[in-house]
Amino acid sequence: MTDEVREIAARVRVLREIEEISGETLSKELGFDPEKYNKWESGQLDFPIGALVEIAARFKVDLTELVSGETPKLKTYCLTRADHAPEVSRRPMYAYWNLAYNFHRKKGEPFLVEASPDTESKPLSLNTHPGQEFDYVLEGRLLISVGGHEMELGPGDCVYYDSNEPHGMKAVGGGRARFLALVL
Repeated sequence: MTDEVREIAARVRVLREIEEISGETLSKELGFDPEKYNKWESGQLDFPIGALVEIAARFKVDLTELVSGETPKLKTYCLTRADHAPEVSRRPMYAYWNLAYNFHRKKGEPFLVEASPDTESKPLSLNTHPGQEFDYVLEGRLLISVGGHEMELGPGDCVYYDSNEPHGMKAVGGGRARFLALVL
């Protein structure tokens, strides 16, 4: 795993240890599989973005602090100019950009997400995390599965769902798909 993945895992471990709770207790509290959680925290597997959002909320820290180690400072508004949002590397077939990275105490996490054309030839990778999610397609075609229901979305289409349900997405139609994702 990359240094970034190990650093994120170390920050999560420190937060958990400060509160003197076990990894098993935390994973059960947040609805994560304990075995998978141990792999995340040990740095063997990368944390999914939804899991990091839940962990940040649980410990009352900002997602930016978990991912970068830096504390957001802005409280009135956060302006993010085109092509200036920091990339949050999570999975190789997807790129995530944090659109409100420097706003303190956000109620949701807005991301610009790009699914590469390579995702079309791969099976849907499903994940779950507590909370809800809203996805709005900006360009391309996106196949989304939520709770066993598959739907194809194009520009202007959106879906809002319970992210406790197994969900995943991939680009279809031979090109990349870009969408806004709001994780709540």
